[in-house]
Amino acid sequence: MMKRTRVLTGITTTGTPHLGNYAGALRPAIQASERADVDAFFFMADYHALIKCDDPARVARSRLEIAATWLAAGLDYEKVTFYRQSDIPEIPELSWILTCMTPKGLMNRAHAYKASVDQNTAKGVEIDDGVTMGLYSYPILMAADILMFNAHIVPVGKDQVQHLEMARDIAQRFNHHYGQGREYFVLPDVQVDEDVATLPGLDGRKMSKSYGNTIPLFEGGRKELKAAIARIQTDSKLPGEPKDAENAHLFSLYRAFATAEQTQQFKKALEEGLAWGQAKEDLFNLLEGILGPMRERYEALMAKPQDIEDILQAGAVKARAYASPFIKEIREAVGLRNTVVAVTEPKAAKKSAKTARFVSFRETDGQFKFRLVAANGQELLLSVPFANPKDAGLSTKAMTQMDMTSAVQVRADEGVDIVIDGQVMASSIDVKTAAEREAMLALLAESLAQLNAE
Repeated sequence: MMKRTRVLTGITTTGTPHLGNYAGALRPAIQASERADVDAFFFMADYHALIKCDDPARVARSRLEIAATWLAAGLDYEKVTFYRQSDIPEIPELSWILTCMTPKGLMNRAHAYKASVDQNTAKGVEIDDGVTMGLYSYPILMAADILMFNAHIVPVGKDQVQHLEMARDIAQRFNHHYGQGREYFVLPDVQVDEDVATLPGLDGRKMSKSYGNTIPLFEGGRKELKAAIARIQTDSKLPGEPKDAENAHLFSLYRAFATAEQTQQFKKALEEGLAWGQAKEDLFNLLEGILGPMRERYEALMAKPQDIEDILQAGAVKARAYASPFIKEIREAVGLRNTVVAVTEPKAAKKSAKTARFVSFRETDGQFKFRLVAANGQELLLSVPFANPKDAGLSTKAMTQMDMTSAVQVRADEGVDIVIDGQVMASSIDVKTAAEREAMLALLAESLAQLNAE
């Protein structure tokens, strides 16, 4: 039987999709879901939407529009698992369980939170001004989305890579602490597709609503599509004058949707002097030929919201068929068991105490690192990068056997480096004062003693 790779894609339910969203996310994700070796999960991240938007009407409308867009674009809901996050109660339950074992220090380093702190610092206001707990703990909910279904691969943009690393870290913590030999959670791999189309907008910059330079996917119909294309900026060359196709963002838009043969013909026509007005007409005809049938399906779906609801509810049933039994296993693992079973358990089954541990992970550039985490969850050391996991493993072994008196070197900023055989192997994390350094070194000595005793 063919082994299938579970790929999970989350779709935040804010805003209305535009042409750039289709080329960069919808189209490649739908194409990937059609592969026989892929078990595709697509979910509407409507809990996440509450972090960014407090307008209930907009959230409700966006959930409907985005579901209709994915379905109209060709997502086969019978082949994939397509559901709303808010229809799976096991996800927030798992999020809370993971929250209870995630160190605050890990969340302090999340990019979104740090960006808010930096902005507030620049403004001279309290560092947490306007920061909600939703924004702060966003990475934990994202980890629950992924770990609930033990996804193997999660395609994300570069700005989300850190969150995937956090999900892996949280999964490792849970497996180590509660697993007793079982790996409850798969460690998900991040997929950053460098080849995903990034379409230029009307002004040549990346197509984005924040720039106000988007081309609508379905909104406004055929008329608005044509009007948007007419606003695409071009140079001042007249009809009959050769155009520089490769540096024209109108040509980039055309190429993203045309066949190789159509692209070559269009490029030749531009270089031979095709008027920009006619070029825009050609682009409109190309896009309308692709988007027109989709738009008809979209409008039909939007006219019957109950059909969309039925599809999403069917997807929720499929998703919960996996989530419900799995969350019961997670409850058992953390001690939320049937009272009778818990009372009559043999004493020999008592869980061992927490110990210090090394947590290994792979960076997006392919190199390997490890953290030393104390029994209380505090992260003590972060290693330098290694070319392969074997070297990283040898370094952790060397650290457990090192002489702290000679290996620990204090830096001018009060942090410390671990130096073995003349090379820095790891450095302290979040140590800024002498008092913090001394406390960390005491915990480091205790942690190394625990590791040596195992």
